[in-house]
Amino acid sequence: MTRAFVRARRPEHKQQRREAILAAARDLAIASGVRNVSLGAVAEAVGLAKSNIMRYFGTREEIYLILAAEEWQEWSAAVIARLEVSDDAVTALAETLVDRPLLCDLISHASTSLEQNVSVEAARTFKRAILAVIADLGTRVAQVTGLTGSEGVELVSAASALAGVLYPVSNPSPALAELYAQDPDIAATCPVFLPTLSRALKALAAGLPALRED
Repeated sequence: MTRAFVRARRPEHKQQRREAILAAARDLAIASGVRNVSLGAVAEAVGLAKSNIMRYFGTREEIYLILAAEEWQEWSAAVIARLEVSDDAVTALAETLVDRPLLCDLISHASTSLEQNVSVEAARTFKRAILAVIADLGTRVAQVTGLTGSEGVELVSAASALAGVLYPVSNPSPALAELYAQDPDIAATCPVFLPTLSRALKALAAGLPALRED
């Protein structure tokens, strides 16, 4: 439902408006996918004109980079919680990614579209947030696997990158879903998200020590 517009004047009201915009953008992306959400749709959901949305965020893409950073941080917390009770880092990384379709969707669009129409400062804030998550998770992964710190970072980076590639492939468009239903031989080539991601990460985790220089 479209909400009636009331100008936010006090700092706390501006923060509430900002949070409402982010929440609307999140809900719309969950419902229809990141690529299908326009700035106009976000504006309509919160009862604002697009020009008023831009008082809070420079572009649609900046909204989704902020949400992506939040999703990365939530993923990090989930992985760390899993590693506190299990040393199976590959399973922790893979299963927590599969549990977060919005994060995977955002990752799949980050470099191809979301980073293309943002300010330098928005890009810097996003990149620093992501690099901090990767560095922290890489350290945690190294502690439970016997990998070096840099190898842990490499495994975490690969997990997120592979999730961004596998998510759209394993969640086909309606046309491809119909094609797969009609042609089982073609459908058999569509990877299943979790086992494909887990197998690739296991192979990488096993192979990284072999590449160490003496």
